[in-house]
Amino acid sequence: MSLADDVRSRRRVLLASDRQDSSEELAQILSAIGDVSIVPTAGIPDNPQKQFSGVVVDIDLRSTAAIQQVRKKLLGKNYENLPRLFVLTGSLHHGSTQAWALGATDTIQRPFDAASIQKRLRAVLPDDGEDEREAKREALNNGVSAAHKVMVKIFAKLPFGNPLTLQDVMEAEGPILKAIKRTSIKDWLITVGRHHNHTYRHCLFVTGFAVAFAQHLGMREEDQRRLARAALLHDVGKAFIPLAILDKPGQLDEAEMMTVRKHAQLGYDALFAQGGYPREMLDVVLHHHEFLDGTGYPDGLRADGIADIVRMITIVDIYAALVEDRAYKRAFSRTEAFAIMEDMGPKLDRHLLMAFRPVAMGS
Repeated sequence: MSLADDVRSRRRVLLASDRQDSSEELAQILSAIGDVSIVPTAGIPDNPQKQFSGVVVDIDLRSTAAIQQVRKKLLGKNYENLPRLFVLTGSLHHGSTQAWALGATDTIQRPFDAASIQKRLRAVLPDDGEDEREAKREALNNGVSAAHKVMVKIFAKLPFGNPLTLQDVMEAEGPILKAIKRTSIKDWLITVGRHHNHTYRHCLFVTGFAVAFAQHLGMREEDQRRLARAALLHDVGKAFIPLAILDKPGQLDEAEMMTVRKHAQLGYDALFAQGGYPREMLDVVLHHHEFLDGTGYPDGLRADGIADIVRMITIVDIYAALVEDRAYKRAFSRTEAFAIMEDMGPKLDRHLLMAFRPVAMGS
């Protein structure tokens, strides 16, 4: 689902069931109006944390154990503002009374009438409303704009002696993190993928993947910021490569490739001379093309000499290049790109690559 294409609203429904079939029929009905997460009654989260539009409970209302489990959760403060619908079987008065006592805000009758249930749930459960969609669009636009501003300072100003400060980069971190957290890596890629300048586009792709990777791993915010910073800066040296080479509408010859490979050292030298950049940022700029087996450049480092943050940027950098359209090659599919990287064997950190897989395949 894409904000760029005015995302379709999706409700998020928690279905708590103690039935042997996990309420399969009901789940199918609910899936027509939203995304359904099915949990046993014992698995109802203590705090839904705004991740669900509502809760549907399909339990045996004659079971004391089931009732106790549901009561402990749904009558708590964390659920008081969340719609709670209970499934009733037949016309059992006791069941209806028990459902209301457990905090039901509405009930669903079995046997199910799919059309009737879907109509009622659309009215009862809030969707991802226009205000929320607008907030997400704003977050995405602000994040892309902040990242693009850094690209302009790198590629349009730095080569002419205008300094790029660490503060310039850090100002973009918050909006970028918020954009990807509030939307998705797919929305980020669709938006930045329309950029006409493929060098900018590549850096923005890498930044999006790096932040999504960090968020997927559950890194603390400061570490997410470090990844964003590193991704924004990683190709800073390309600002000193002739545009005729960077924008060449075809494959580079050997001499041109040698020139491009100088970007790692050129970027390091520029930031080092300016001063004020953390050692690890300089390390990423200089070594993001190094491989664990020593076959990378510019220093031919091996595993022990390559920091984790560099390994992560190397992975997202390669993946971004593979899934991008270029004048001289088609974009590889997510599956194809990841398979290529798996085939790189000892060149990449295998554990980090496997950890990146859900981000890559979900993009």
